[in-house]
Amino acid sequence: MELARRVAASDISAETLAQLEMAFDDLVRTIFCPGCASTWATSPSSSTHPAKPSPPTAISWCSAAGSPMLAATVHIDLNQHAPATARLRTAAGLATHAEQDEIRAWCYETEAWRTLTGGDYRRAAELSQHAQSIAPSGSSAEIQATTQEGRAWARLGEADATYRTVEHVHSLSAHLPKPVPAEHHYRYDPGKAAAYTATTLAWLGDPGGEQHAREVIARFRPTNDFQPWPRRYATAHVDLVLCAARNGRLDEAADAAQTAIASGQVTPSNWWRVREVVNHVTAGKLPTAGELQDSYQTMISR
Repeated sequence: MELARRVAASDISAETLAQLEMAFDDLVRTIFCPGCASTWATSPSSSTHPAKPSPPTAISWCSAAGSPMLAATVHIDLNQHAPATARLRTAAGLATHAEQDEIRAWCYETEAWRTLTGGDYRRAAELSQHAQSIAPSGSSAEIQATTQEGRAWARLGEADATYRTVEHVHSLSAHLPKPVPAEHHYRYDPGKAAAYTATTLAWLGDPGGEQHAREVIARFRPTNDFQPWPRRYATAHVDLVLCAARNGRLDEAADAAQTAIASGQVTPSNWWRVREVVNHVTAGKLPTAGELQDSYQTMISR
C-alpha cells in the first residue's frame, strides 16, 4: 500500500524511469542468466512495457509493478511463499493501474508456478489459463503461461491435455526471433521450448522427454569457462535423471543427479524435484545411493 501511494505521487521524469527500467531488465538477466554478459548500456527499452512514450505516472506504476513481480520470483526460488504471494498481489494491483495486461498475466503465471511447486496442480492449471486469458496475444506471458499449464497437466497425468498444450507452445514460439537485447526470464526465447518440453514430458512419463533433455544439455554445456543458462543446464539433468531411472538405467541417473546437484544452480524451489529423482535412484539400492543422498543433504543444508 505504501509503495502504491508513493508511485501515485511520483513526479520522477520519464528519462529517469527509463533508466530504472533498463536496470530492472539487467537485474532480471543477472538473476536468471548469470553467465550472460551485460550489453544493455545502449539498448532500447524492454518490450514488456509500452513501445510508445507513456506519461510519467503510468510508467511509475509499470516500473513499480515489475519490481514486486521480480522480488516475488526470487521469494519463490527461496521457498518463501507468503511474501511471494503478497508481492504478486501488489504487482497485480499496480499493473491494473498501469493498464498493463502483460504484467498482470505474468503475476498469475508466476503464482501458477508457485502453486505447482506446492503440489496443487489443478489450481496451477487454472491460474495458468487465467494468465493466458489476460495476456496480449502472442506475448511472452501468454506463451509462458501456456507452458505452465502443460506442466500442471503432466503432473496430473492428463496426457491428452499435456500434449495439446505442448503443441500449442511450440506453435506460439516457432517463429519467435532471438530477443534483442539478449533474452531473460520475462522474454520467451525459442530455446525455452525445448527445456520446458523436456520437463513436461519427463513428468508425464513420455520417453520423448529424454531426447529433449539431451538436446538442452548439449546446447547449454559449458564451454571455455562460459555457461549459458546454467539453470536450464542443471534442470535438464534433473529431467534426464527421471527418464533414465524410469528406464532402469540407474547408474546413468545417479551420475546425472550428481551433475545437477554439483552445479549449484538448483534453487530451493526445485529441491522437491531433486528429492523426487534421488528417491527414484536410491530405490534401486545402488552402491552409490548413499553418496547421492549425502550430496542431496549437503545441497539443502547450505
